[in-house]
Amino acid sequence: MVKKISAQQLHKLIEDLEELALIDTREEGDFGLAHILLCANISLSHLEIKIPDLVPRKSTRIVLCDGDGVNTHLAAEKLEYFGYSDVSILDGGVTAWGDAGLEIFSGLNVPSKAFGEFVEHTYDTPSVSAEELKVMMDKKEDMIVLDSRPMAEFNVMNIPTGIDMPGAELVHRVQETGISTDTTIVVNCAGRTRSIIGAQSLINAGVPNKVVALRNGTMGWHLAGFKLEHGMDRPPPSVSNAGHKIAMERALYAAKRFGVTTINSKKLTAWREEQAERTLCILDVRTLEEFEISHISDSRHAPGGQLVQATDVYVATQKARVVLVDDLMVRAFMTASWLRQLGWCEVYVLGTGFDGQAMSSGERIAPCFGLEMQKLNIISPKEALAAQETGANMICLDRSLSCREKHPKGSWFSIRSKLTKDIVSNNIDAPLIFISTDVRVSALAALDMAKYKNGVSIVEGGVAAWEKAGLALEGGLNNVLSVPNDVYLRAYDREDPIEVEKAMNEYLTWELGLVEQISRPGGTTFEVFLE
Repeated sequence: MVKKISAQQLHKLIEDLEELALIDTREEGDFGLAHILLCANISLSHLEIKIPDLVPRKSTRIVLCDGDGVNTHLAAEKLEYFGYSDVSILDGGVTAWGDAGLEIFSGLNVPSKAFGEFVEHTYDTPSVSAEELKVMMDKKEDMIVLDSRPMAEFNVMNIPTGIDMPGAELVHRVQETGISTDTTIVVNCAGRTRSIIGAQSLINAGVPNKVVALRNGTMGWHLAGFKLEHGMDRPPPSVSNAGHKIAMERALYAAKRFGVTTINSKKLTAWREEQAERTLCILDVRTLEEFEISHISDSRHAPGGQLVQATDVYVATQKARVVLVDDLMVRAFMTASWLRQLGWCEVYVLGTGFDGQAMSSGERIAPCFGLEMQKLNIISPKEALAAQETGANMICLDRSLSCREKHPKGSWFSIRSKLTKDIVSNNIDAPLIFISTDVRVSALAALDMAKYKNGVSIVEGGVAAWEKAGLALEGGLNNVLSVPNDVYLRAYDREDPIEVEKAMNEYLTWELGLVEQISRPGGTTFEVFLE
């Protein structure tokens, strides 16, 4: 029998000094509507895939929750089967938390976004409006726009003339852009957080230029009636030896101010040996290209800007030991300076770089629990198409947004955690074929339904293999088995232009209100570092 704890007991656990993984097992769409602030979202659909990395220590205190406490038992049973020994359920779920007078939050990555608002409020991060930036552009002022988002987001839309320079890369690369000390640096993102953190990073590092955040980012630019660019590819410049020296001096300046601690390889080795007692996450904050060329074998990739923006996506265990690694050190120091202030975990920088570390190259193969591929019937895309044409039902288990963009023609959309009910409620009585971009999701779904009377298969290579074979794809969510609550829609995810702008305004209003909201019971506090 899995033990239950009350909302008041959980509140005390969150405030103590021990490690805790508080996990909401609902789909992202439901989680985003109402959840506990310091809670990571690991849905039941992806539990086996995400939990090995996000909660690697099996004796970690884990508390599971959902909306009302009813559906967490299956997740608890799975975790105990996988060897987790300290699993509890929040009695009554998020509803009970609210009933206890504790604050409930909406949105995603809320601790990091609240932190961004706190930073602007506390340190008076300077900013300009979209209208002010447009005037600067029209006057051809000496200025540069740096977009602090990953290139994939930059490709979708960007401020005209903007150069992509993700958060942790700003201090690392800004000196390579050819600007003078008279150039005004404008940092933007889609909304607010990464604009604020990016601009304040340059200020904290002592960059001599005038630095401002673009208030409300690309959303603010769009709402002001200005045109965005789409499909652009303006990567940041490479770093020279002279440029690295400048960046390193600046990063060390920021690291000293915020009390960043370094460790050596000997200490890291000792911590590896203590992983049964303390969680250890070794995170490589460089670019993905650098990571795949060579990385510490037991590290994970977590680009620094995104790690600050969405800490709960990379580390679910609060107060875990987190060691940041970067062979050039700048990005590790800058990212650590922010994680120190955020307070989610204990953060350190590996000061000895990669010296003496076991190294690997290529794509990291992430661990996954319960993936018994030998028990599955795996078929080729063309075999799947032939089966579909003779009556089998193909079910796509990708995120609903991905399915909306493209999926195998004639396939149904479903969510793994709802699949069994979907099959029954839709009176499906035919062989099933599962397909997904991440083949592990299809495999786990097939194992869930191993006893299905008409047989279950998965498509080898998933959606990518289907497309490579030249088989038909289609867009739209036309054949839907599950209500698509697996995604919490961002403003840009909406299709109706009126709804897009409405969602933008609602999002920006919500984000501005976070500083006040986190001050309530069930919220959090951040440490202030005075110069």
